[in-house]
Amino acid sequence: MGLTGLAIFKLLPKTNCGECGVPTCLAFAMALAAGKATLSQCPYVSDEAREALDSATAPPIKLVKFGSGDKVLEIGDEQVIFRHDKTFYHPTGIFIEVADNDANLAAKVEEINGISVERVGQKYELDGVAVANASGSADTFRAAAEAVAGKTDKAIILISECPTCMEAAASAIAARKPLLYAATAANYEKMVEVAKKVAAPLAVKGEDLSSLAELVAKVGYKELVIDSGARQISQVIADQTQIRNSSVKKRFRPFGYPTIAFTTESDPAMEVLEAQAFISKYASIVVLKTVKTEYLTSLFSWRANLYTDPQKPIAVQPGVYPYGAVNADSPVYITTNFSLTFYSVAGEVEGTRIPSYLIAFDTDGLSVMTAWAGGKFIGEAIGPWLKDSDINQKVNHKKIIIPGGVAAIKGKIEELSGWEVLVGPRDCTSIGSFAKLRLS
Repeated sequence: MGLTGLAIFKLLPKTNCGECGVPTCLAFAMALAAGKATLSQCPYVSDEAREALDSATAPPIKLVKFGSGDKVLEIGDEQVIFRHDKTFYHPTGIFIEVADNDANLAAKVEEINGISVERVGQKYELDGVAVANASGSADTFRAAAEAVAGKTDKAIILISECPTCMEAAASAIAARKPLLYAATAANYEKMVEVAKKVAAPLAVKGEDLSSLAELVAKVGYKELVIDSGARQISQVIADQTQIRNSSVKKRFRPFGYPTIAFTTESDPAMEVLEAQAFISKYASIVVLKTVKTEYLTSLFSWRANLYTDPQKPIAVQPGVYPYGAVNADSPVYITTNFSLTFYSVAGEVEGTRIPSYLIAFDTDGLSVMTAWAGGKFIGEAIGPWLKDSDINQKVNHKKIIIPGGVAAIKGKIEELSGWEVLVGPRDCTSIGSFAKLRLS
């Protein structure tokens, strides 16, 4: 269990300097105990106190990093069980497993590299490749690891329970800092030696939760990812849930590490549903076999929705966006900068095949009607902005099309901007017919 605020306060310098951003040391101690501050914010804490407090104030789930360059994957460091309590911070890493003896290994890695999905202005890709030692050969495993490292800059997981094979492959690509999977009760001593040698994180695999806790305690290595060993979906979910509850609520240190889960379904659609369940129930890494983009798209979307702050809407950068070969006569539309609204409208505007400008007005990411009700998408705000906007230099007319649902703001916009306002359709799916009638 973590220390109480008063216990932490006794170890602080008690200067009340405020340099940590909190007025008093007692308030800072309470923030530390609640997980709302970090010890590094205090510039005067002694080395002795730091040593005593580091483990007590550490996040319930350790932050683990692997990969290299700009493809370093950060997992763990989560603080809560439910995202509405604080939000989740480090999205689940999605990996595709390949066999070291696969004759089409290079082509498969290229296919993995090419998977990219754009959704509401965000680009989603796979996080890495998991190379499995299916051959049982150290030489084949090493060659496959080198081949994968040469084909992709994504993070790499090496999968083998053979310490000799693992050492051969891990040493060959040590600069890429792969995740080594897995240490077991039978091999953990040698696997820890390999992990220390190449300075890489190590996955620990138990036979169940009890054996996992015992094994983590024996391992003594701190850069860990854990796996209960379960493969049946219901048991994986149960184990993942208990691990998160034990680490966050009870501060049970053997479970205070990121987790990894493997899908077992052979049908791609079912496999992705299985992966979605694992992401929903706290897996820090999910390893799949399918590389079909049409299935992975739903997985990316699920992860993105889960790892966004529920109190902060997804927004696009406010501004003026051209669609098509715009010119001085192009029509001008306006909507909010809520991503879902903006990209829905943009798709319909682009579909008219009439080169047009679309303004994403800054509403702090709120939708049209919500922003109007909240006083952010109103004539008093849009009119002055429109009067001074650089859209005045882009077109030789002063006509703007607003969403039909907020027709009431027409007069105030015209009064404050000098522009003529055309009231568009209430539903963006009608933009095509509106443009055909009014703009052709």
